[in-house]
Amino acid sequence: MSTLPSDVHLNVGALIFPEMDQADFTGPFEALSRIPNSTFYTIWKDLAPVPDMRDMRIVPDTTIADAPQLDILLVPGGYGQEALMQDEEVLSFIRRQAASARYVYSVCTGALLCGAAGLLHGKRATTHWTAMQTLPLFGAIACDERVVVDGNMISAGGVTSGIDGSLVLVAILRGDTVAQELQLYMAYDPQPPFNAGHPEKAPPDVLSTVSGRAQQITEARLKTARAYKAKWDRPG
Repeated sequence: MSTLPSDVHLNVGALIFPEMDQADFTGPFEALSRIPNSTFYTIWKDLAPVPDMRDMRIVPDTTIADAPQLDILLVPGGYGQEALMQDEEVLSFIRRQAASARYVYSVCTGALLCGAAGLLHGKRATTHWTAMQTLPLFGAIACDERVVVDGNMISAGGVTSGIDGSLVLVAILRGDTVAQELQLYMAYDPQPPFNAGHPEKAPPDVLSTVSGRAQQITEARLKTARAYKAKWDRPG
């Protein structure tokens, strides 16, 4: 895949929303906001500060109504994603942007929002491990990988994998050297203190505890995904 000429300006934008996981946004922001010859937009329905899952406030600079056509749309996840799964203003925005964007990039359960917008049919995709079983209900081919590229749809798994995916996206757009320069600037050299970052690696008691904490939102996401599939499968 050839990179874009350096003189091609890129509009990069992230949809943010209440109770998102800020790391799904801020991790990729570190790289995507530094793409040479680009402008980054932080987008929500209005310009009031948006609280994340832990009440960190992020201030949007552009409304959904005023957002330009983007070359790259970043869709983060977090518990607040579930409240938007039938929000037509948000879903229409994602669809509208996706129609002409070079890439749509979901992080964590942002993939489920893309699924609700109808973008995952027949696409390989990944998401947070607690939500992986919902992907087929949106017509996707679930892949337990940190980053999945399928056409103009790029998805990253849980939270920190958003950094990996953003560097992959930078490499696609501006080349490996630029991506490596940004990786070095970010000092992104993961050396985790524990080998518990994936369900297959975590100790059983740790997996059980974390799964239990996510049970309520996991069940809610499954219910929503099943309703989407039922509606999609309905004749006419």
